[in-house]
Amino acid sequence: MRYLEDLREGDALVGHYLCKQKQTLKSRAGKNYLSLKLQDKTGTIDGKVWELNHQIQNFEEGDFIKIDSLVLTYQNELQLNIKKIRRSQEGEYNPADYIPCTEKDISLLYNQFTDYIKTISNVHIRDLLENIFVKNSDIAEKFKQHSAARAMHHNYMGGLLEHSLSVVQICDFMAPRCKYINRDILIASAMLHDIGKLWELSSFPENDYTDEGQLIGHIVIGTEFISSEMAKITDFPETLKILLKHCIIGHHGEYEFGSPQLPKTIEAFILHCADNTDAKIKMFEDALQKNNTQGHWAGYQKPLLRNVRDSEF
Repeated sequence: MRYLEDLREGDALVGHYLCKQKQTLKSRAGKNYLSLKLQDKTGTIDGKVWELNHQIQNFEEGDFIKIDSLVLTYQNELQLNIKKIRRSQEGEYNPADYIPCTEKDISLLYNQFTDYIKTISNVHIRDLLENIFVKNSDIAEKFKQHSAARAMHHNYMGGLLEHSLSVVQICDFMAPRCKYINRDILIASAMLHDIGKLWELSSFPENDYTDEGQLIGHIVIGTEFISSEMAKITDFPETLKILLKHCIIGHHGEYEFGSPQLPKTIEAFILHCADNTDAKIKMFEDALQKNNTQGHWAGYQKPLLRNVRDSEF
């Protein structure tokens, strides 16, 4: 199999790929064409079908398809000019080749993640985290396998766990370096901040927004879930509930980025900074890893709003 990460401009590409997205659009001349997003475990690529003829057989979004195409560069990104398409047949592809996954050991990551529960002093918070991440096997398994995003960062199997652990580690690093911090609240909210993504995003190979994700979003979904879990714990302090939920509600940091509230406690602000830092660093890493240019510059990265260079000299 030819993986997408290995493609270069000018390559002829014939192979089987997952059709993540299919749109019928019109060119400036008013002619219909197909705009596709194809995926394998190494990433995604845009594809265009300019000539809709008998070589383009019937297929739907979510199908595995066989394509015959040429790799081009458009606006500094690789793109496929596709000439032939048909649905793939069973036995022609291995589904595992189309599910991106963390390179790290998921079991080890989860053990490191749940070990933080033992460092929590407050019994109510510790019970909350144990109920969710240790005693609820369904949540635990989903949390290990889920992605952290559809496209922006950590958008692969195990990405949610990898991102959440990194955010916890950053918060744990910051806790003893700042005054007035309630470490239990900070670590717990870091562990829980993206729990709503279990319902916001569908599982692989789709990894796309659910109706609940589109209409409600992971911040509200996660807050509601945590509220229901706190309600199960006897005598959980009301103010502590509010402080924990505020961290989840404010972790995107700004109204324009989807936060219903700005971070108004030091724990909520540190959580926002840790979440943003880990996400942005991952975007830099992805840009440098996927750089297929001859020089040091990886090109303009839309999510980062800047051109990115490696540090070799």
